[in-house]
Amino acid sequence: MRIIRLIYFSFRLSFCLSFCLSFCLPFWALYPASAFAWGKTGHQLVCSVAETQLDATSRQWLKTTLALGEFLDGNGSDNFADACLWADVAKYSSHRDSYEQHFINIPAGIETIDLARDCAAMDCLTVGIRRSLVYLSQDSHGKREAARKAAALRYLGHLVGDLHQPLHVSHGEDWGGNKIKISGFEEPTNLHSLWDVMLVNQAGLTYPASINRLKPTAHATDSVQIMPRLLHSFELARTTAYRHTNGRPIASGDDLNAAYITRALPVIEGQLTSAADHLARLLTQIANGRLTVDTIDTLVFKP
Repeated sequence: MRIIRLIYFSFRLSFCLSFCLSFCLPFWALYPASAFAWGKTGHQLVCSVAETQLDATSRQWLKTTLALGEFLDGNGSDNFADACLWADVAKYSSHRDSYEQHFINIPAGIETIDLARDCAAMDCLTVGIRRSLVYLSQDSHGKREAARKAAALRYLGHLVGDLHQPLHVSHGEDWGGNKIKISGFEEPTNLHSLWDVMLVNQAGLTYPASINRLKPTAHATDSVQIMPRLLHSFELARTTAYRHTNGRPIASGDDLNAAYITRALPVIEGQLTSAADHLARLLTQIANGRLTVDTIDTLVFKP
């Protein structure tokens, strides 16, 4: 049995946590699916399913916070599904300093996550989620704070989706599978793109038609902790995404057979459902004022 080693440490960020407030045109919904982790479909489904799970208070908070987008980039639309696409556009344009917050890299051959090692610059997926939670838990008293809060909501919706994509919790040496070219499909692709987009399509998932299909029917846990989900995604990356069904590591140039796809499809659907459920629980806690800086540190970093 593998022993998961975690170093639990509480970040007391001594530097100013801020999102860049540069102007960004509200065109993220027009970007091709290849620009997005989970693809546009996956991220839209996670956020739209999460929205269906909110109580009346949380829905109103969500609508009010989305409206603050008017101060960020002139887009105060209450379409949460589309707002969750923004982060993958912003990381190439107005918020380039957020690029590393979409993933965490663990060295190849390592079976543990050590935040002191894997997030040494405090610039990874877990910190991106923490920043979002902190800003969302604070009141916005001016235009700058309102814009920052709007960005934080868009980030949270997107990054919780990324948290549940196994190859966003994987190895930097192969760029999360982007360097692993695979064949056996109609067009050349790589392992990361397969998990981002192609498997979602193979599973027959579409937006908005698949919203009801991904609604959680039972809750295995009431926990909203980040680390257990991070560990689970890493386990799926190591044992499922990176390996053939016979256990052999996937190498660049390999064909992936039908058995690999058959094994992967329920993982895709399960992770998207889990992401939506997790996001709904986080939004509910924020909307009902249950988060403080102390509780956020515990929520994000405690195993």
